[in-house]
Amino acid sequence: QVHVVESGGGLVQAGGSLRLSCAASGRTFSAYAMGWFRQAPGKEREFVAAISWSGGHTPYADSVKGRFTISRDNGKNTVYLQMNSLKPEDTAVYYCAAGVGSSSSVRDYDYWGQGTQVTVSS
Repeated sequence: QVHVVESGGGLVQAGGSLRLSCAASGRTFSAYAMGWFRQAPGKEREFVAAISWSGGHTPYADSVKGRFTISRDNGKNTVYLQMNSLKPEDTAVYYCAAGVGSSSSVRDYDYWGQGTQVTVSS
């Protein structure tokens, strides 16, 4: 099993940056792909980015490509999401999740954190 906890959310002005962290527990963290998803009020949870266990595969949603970067440090059991050039439409609760493959589907992830709020003001 993997237990994940997100941190790093907050309030930022449009054009600003934030770095989210996802700390995971469990000896098998390095065997899992990790994903970031987000959910805005009244909307479904949507894929943001994922990273394979080795870090070699990093798919992104089109809406964040070129602005967000996902990375992982298996030695620290941590995944990061660097978010630059933030827009008001990036406002959402951001969730970290662990799964078998670096998929964009919510259904492919087994372990989820509680989420961290990101608010981008215009």
